[in-house]
Amino acid sequence: MSENNDCLNIDHEIAEQKLWRAVIASTVDEWINGPLARQREAERFLFQDEQDYRTVCFSAGIDPRNLRSRLEKIRAATGSKLIKTDICSRRAA
Repeated sequence: MSENNDCLNIDHEIAEQKLWRAVIASTVDEWINGPLARQREAERFLFQDEQDYRTVCFSAGIDPRNLRSRLEKIRAATGSKLIKTDICSRRAA
């Protein structure tokens, strides 16, 4: 009986990790492809938030420092299109 409960707990933990990984994947997608307001919100969460970001990463079974480091490399390699969009918006105003 105890083994069945252990299996259910493991299945629940795996399902919960998948859910949080989907949240992170969705946020990264919004950062890259979303409308400007969502891009800004996603960028703040991915690069500036400390508390919620860490909680979400740990819930997903992901090292928050490692993920942020990888995202920073992507941002550096591609340039932050948010910054470019922001600058263009200000010039047009």
